[in-house]
Amino acid sequence: MKILSKKDVQVPADVPANMKEIYAANFLKMTHNTGRLMLFAGDQKIEHLNDDFYGNTKLGQIPLECNNPEHLFRIASSSKIGVFATQLGLIAKYIGYNSDYKNLPYLVKLNSKSHLVKNEQKDPLSEALWNVDDVAEFKKNSKADIMAVGYTVYVGSEFEGIMLKEAAQIVYNAHKNGLLSVLWMYPRGKAVGSKDDELKAHIVAGAAGVGSCLGADFVKVNYPKEEGKKSEEIFKEAIESAGITKVITSGGSSKNPKQFLEETWNQIHVSGAVGNATGRNIHQKPLNEAIRMANAVYGITVEDKSVEDAYKIYQGSSNASK
Repeated sequence: MKILSKKDVQVPADVPANMKEIYAANFLKMTHNTGRLMLFAGDQKIEHLNDDFYGNTKLGQIPLECNNPEHLFRIASSSKIGVFATQLGLIAKYIGYNSDYKNLPYLVKLNSKSHLVKNEQKDPLSEALWNVDDVAEFKKNSKADIMAVGYTVYVGSEFEGIMLKEAAQIVYNAHKNGLLSVLWMYPRGKAVGSKDDELKAHIVAGAAGVGSCLGADFVKVNYPKEEGKKSEEIFKEAIESAGITKVITSGGSSKNPKQFLEETWNQIHVSGAVGNATGRNIHQKPLNEAIRMANAVYGITVEDKSVEDAYKIYQGSSNASK
């Protein structure tokens, strides 16, 4: 894999001249000089309430330590990641509580909503809770290592116009401050249809293309699934649709670790994605196991490891230390 330098970074034209160096530095740090992104997703405390942090999953009991938000920070501070995505309020609380967390690589998720209101009741709308100016001010005052912002757009919602406008302004203002932008691009709403419709490759590709039009540096989409078709092959439509905007995939609910690592490898090496956003497949595990899993995902994403070598990292039979 080629190791990138600042001259290799494609800086968007809306990044001011005095911010180009900062933008390039943030890009290289987030991707560990590879252009690939391992995003540790810690924004589900709002998105899924406590469903992801307490109780049972298909794989068994969620460990009790997962219910404490600090579990996310402990994982992020002890494993290999590109960036830790969570809300500004959580970052402020925990770097105030433990100054060691100040140096974690952060992406501030600017909008979030719970999953309680279903599409049948109302199409999804998730407006910004903070703006880029808030993030820039917090970064300056706290000295937190914030490199990017994120925002979710529900394409196909009757409220998509509100979210599209906010997303466009967030990307533009992020670039003005030398920050990168990651847009969660999810087709959702009555006009889109069922969960099966949301995962159709053509719909996913359309959402990826919209993210590119909004100027995103990375778009995060769900891995397409269609009966009788190989996901890694049909996902190529979304990669092409995004053009030079980089595509990462949502990890989804917890899976068998070997299966998840195989999917991650295929997404990158067959489909052409540049990374992943992994939450539940990491944090729904006891701390030491979660750290090993994060390092295994990082191994495939950034270090070009095979599925077999990454699985050895997860098992603890290979050196997974930072």
